[in-house]
Amino acid sequence: MKALVKTELGQGNLHIQNVEEPDVSNYQVKIKVAYAGICGSDIHTYEGHYKVAAPVTLGHEFSGEIVEVGSGVTGFKVGDRVTSETTFYICGKCRYCETGDYNLCNHRKGLGTQQNGGFTNYLIAREESLHHIPEEVDDRSASMTEPLACTYHAIQKTNIKEGDLVVVLGPGPIGLLAAQVAKSYGATVMMSGLNNDKIRLDKAKEVGVDHVINIQEEDIKEKIATLTDGYGADVVLECSGSIHAANQGLDLLRKKGSYAQVGIFPESHVNFDMGKVIQKEIQVVGSRSQKSADWEPSIQLMKEKKVDAKALVTHEFTIDQWDEAYQAIKGGEAIKVLLKPLQD
Repeated sequence: MKALVKTELGQGNLHIQNVEEPDVSNYQVKIKVAYAGICGSDIHTYEGHYKVAAPVTLGHEFSGEIVEVGSGVTGFKVGDRVTSETTFYICGKCRYCETGDYNLCNHRKGLGTQQNGGFTNYLIAREESLHHIPEEVDDRSASMTEPLACTYHAIQKTNIKEGDLVVVLGPGPIGLLAAQVAKSYGATVMMSGLNNDKIRLDKAKEVGVDHVINIQEEDIKEKIATLTDGYGADVVLECSGSIHAANQGLDLLRKKGSYAQVGIFPESHVNFDMGKVIQKEIQVVGSRSQKSADWEPSIQLMKEKKVDAKALVTHEFTIDQWDEAYQAIKGGEAIKVLLKPLQD
């Protein structure tokens, strides 16, 4: 079968290769991939900024159908439509594993990073990481369960309440999903972007974001002051990975507000205005990936039509069209891009 493989670290080095169809072991299943989403981390990996266990097949956001089950698998059968958490291996012994915080296990291995992922025809996943896809959720939407679970994970840390004003900075796929999750909590949601984000800001309006602001045309701080009697936003979700946006978010928050850093900065060390954090008693939290507890609630949000993931899909390519997919993302014309396997 054909797979899109990161053959070695560094810029580029992403190639279509012939690989062996994987064998299933105990407590594992083999999944035939329907769709696999391109994540920002896949872009960073391609550009050489993110390290993986090369050579490895990329792709950790996917949906598919079980075609084979290993010995010991009891909760799933051939023909089940499934998606999988990215976790493929954990130590199972550390304090993080014991509390279900698998995303923080030092020995964790993930699909599409240390273990072959979904940019191919078939992959292997462990039973503990699987989730059934309900009939109300289509394969395209299901392939985005992982990024949706990432946003759900972040929002659990901020204690959003009904009536809160939540500001989402960055109208990319993560931001657009986060906005919809915040809406499901009864919050009023504002999203900001720039002139070159027009397609994404229009999509934000389409999926029900209450206030969509182009900060090059409108004063977002003034708008927030009007909506909050001058207090400021209750919660800021920074989803762009821009240090300018991060410091802007601190400025937009009310005293005792909550700030969650969801987007990944290009550089680990950034100039962050801790003065505002201290003087305004802002709660700042980081959010890394997702964990098992985030998946079923995320699937339920799609099932109940509170999150429209499919609406974010603007482009679909086969895995051998990586260059076209990459250009669509980098050129700003795409929101969410899905890849499909090459036919056997």
